[in-house]
Amino acid sequence: MAASALRILHTESSTGWGGQEIRILTEARGFLDRGHSVRLLTPREAQIHDAAAKRGIPVEALPIGRKRAGPLLALRGWLARHADDYDVVNTHSSTDTWLTAVALRTLGRGRAGRPGPMLVRTRHVSTPVHETPGTRWLYQTATCHIVTTGEVLRQRLHHDNRFALDTMTSVRTGIDLDRFRPLGQASCRRELGVADRPTLGILATLRSWKGHDFLLDAWRTIKAAHDDWQLLVIGDGPRRAHLEQRVRDEGLADVVFVGNQDDVPRWLNCLDLFALPSYGEEGVPQGIMQAMACGLAVVSTPVGAIEEAVQRDRTGLIVPPRDAGALAAALGRLIDEPDLRARMGAAGHAYAQQQFGIARMLDAMEQVFRDAIAMR
Repeated sequence: MAASALRILHTESSTGWGGQEIRILTEARGFLDRGHSVRLLTPREAQIHDAAAKRGIPVEALPIGRKRAGPLLALRGWLARHADDYDVVNTHSSTDTWLTAVALRTLGRGRAGRPGPMLVRTRHVSTPVHETPGTRWLYQTATCHIVTTGEVLRQRLHHDNRFALDTMTSVRTGIDLDRFRPLGQASCRRELGVADRPTLGILATLRSWKGHDFLLDAWRTIKAAHDDWQLLVIGDGPRRAHLEQRVRDEGLADVVFVGNQDDVPRWLNCLDLFALPSYGEEGVPQGIMQAMACGLAVVSTPVGAIEEAVQRDRTGLIVPPRDAGALAAALGRLIDEPDLRARMGAAGHAYAQQQFGIARMLDAMEQVFRDAIAMR
């Protein structure tokens, strides 16, 4: 273990899969590689459980999926036995943050001047925080520091909830730039069995607010003028059956669902253009950062902290959320102007190289953790 190594405990109550879980695993693996001690607590049924084990991240199953007495007692008992083994607890979802905060408080730990790990909360999404005495206690008293995944999210918490700016830090998610980079398009298509034709793509969990329905609405318009193009839908999720049924019922041509994929860089390198028409709950989506790192122009929306990645009219086009007409027009423009598409893709790749690396994220998170520990 490296000198001055940190002892970090992550908790995650969510059982789903998406950018939040990938961020946790990327960060945890990065800190392990730097010589720190890391462990993850999560329900056994959570998808992140097996994904962590696959990546060599120490993980322990704990039934913390609900805000109930049983999960609270399970976590409190675990912390009573192991709290002294950690310097900081980094929580990620609402449920595990509440459970951890109450468990630490009832154990008399985790506050300035008290023994035990300090509580750092990472907020990955832009959903509003309800202004109640309970949430104010959680965010400004029980929690030592708040990390947001975009500066817009930090400023919104300050403006809407009056959370002190000096209790919050924005740390954008980092991606592996050795993996996410331009590769040979023709060879990637050949290896993955993707038809060698112009391709629009989206990479996201198939949830309603990722905007897949609006992309299908726009696709009908696009296909009328660009019959040679195909649409590649990368990812899986609760809306897949609905979306596939829409494609069948409406006779939408050349829409290919490929599900979750391990070799995401090669799938992205099959594309000519990337879209993510989200309309809610975003930080800086990793799919956008990964697409830019692979040299793709992006069409997206101004929700959450997306514009901290997509530079309007330089690395991509920004359209209003829930507006299929504007989305179709922006995509059509980049389809019709391959030189503009190439310039935006090159600018996005250069920006990703400067801003999206894992080391920047790890350096910033390490500073947050060390500052939190110093408050003890």
